[in-house]
Amino acid sequence: MLSVENITRTYGSFTAVDQVSFNIKQGEIVGLLGHNGAGKTTIMKMLSGYIEPNQGEIFIDGKNLELEAKSIQSSLGYLPESLPVYPEMTVADYLDYAADIKGLTKNIKKAEIKKAIQATELTSKLLAPIDTLSRGFKQRVGVAQAILGQPKLLILDEPTNGLDPTQTEQMRKLIKSVAKHATVILSTHIMQEVDALCDRVLIINSGQLVVDSTLDKLRNSKTVRLVTSMDGEQALLHINPIAGIEDMQPVTAKNHTRDVYSYEIKIAENQKKQQVMAAIANTVISAQQQLFEITEIKRDLETVFRDISDPNLSKVKGESQHKEFSHAA
Repeated sequence: MLSVENITRTYGSFTAVDQVSFNIKQGEIVGLLGHNGAGKTTIMKMLSGYIEPNQGEIFIDGKNLELEAKSIQSSLGYLPESLPVYPEMTVADYLDYAADIKGLTKNIKKAEIKKAIQATELTSKLLAPIDTLSRGFKQRVGVAQAILGQPKLLILDEPTNGLDPTQTEQMRKLIKSVAKHATVILSTHIMQEVDALCDRVLIINSGQLVVDSTLDKLRNSKTVRLVTSMDGEQALLHINPIAGIEDMQPVTAKNHTRDVYSYEIKIAENQKKQQVMAAIANTVISAQQQLFEITEIKRDLETVFRDISDPNLSKVKGESQHKEFSHAA
């Protein structure tokens, strides 16, 4: 449905987006993540046709955005982080105006406005000037204009900004409902939003796409936790040489009441995790040691994002664990 091919956007000597490519299918909800200044907003503006890439092409529903911008934009919904509304307009007048811009007319226009009002629960504020609304209600107005006309591509920048927990849950349900008939790109700083809504994430760092993966794959660290009576010296002798193990580090020191040792074991990418885990368990038992636990370690999205954005943190952590292993052995 959406195909982005090597798009680049520069501002003078500064490259905001650098050779970014990805494809998104209809019905997907994809999270677009990155620190402030990473290039997320520039990408969303290019996808909406608000600005053009210096290089590369964008295809939406098989159409080239550069060549058929007007036709494509009529099927887009876009919520920027700072919505450019007209504060003196009432909510009803603004939605009527937004529907006109999208080319909606007559009965279709009325039906779409009514549907957007009901979906965002704006009925009580229809006659209120926009500048009198709270931050949460203004956000709902922005979402209402974005979903007018049943867009094929919905681009949302911080859609739950300013909403209370109840409104946030309602917004999540609305986004999931829209995704039944559209592709949704969601940019947010709130990792819980991505966990709750997205099956896949794109992570941008310094203008480049550094991750394009499903959440399940990102959470899978290929790391397992082993808790055993086997001390560091024995673990180095028996566990470390097992085929498929890339690295092993101790997590806790010797327990004062009984001999219990915990290790984090990194399994090589080309190895089947379950088979290596079985080999570890068999080795512990064959060495006549106690096996208290062997489990897969799942990473949360915040940890993944931090490690990707600042890999030096992982390096420092690894060096610290290496020193601990030497001490434990």
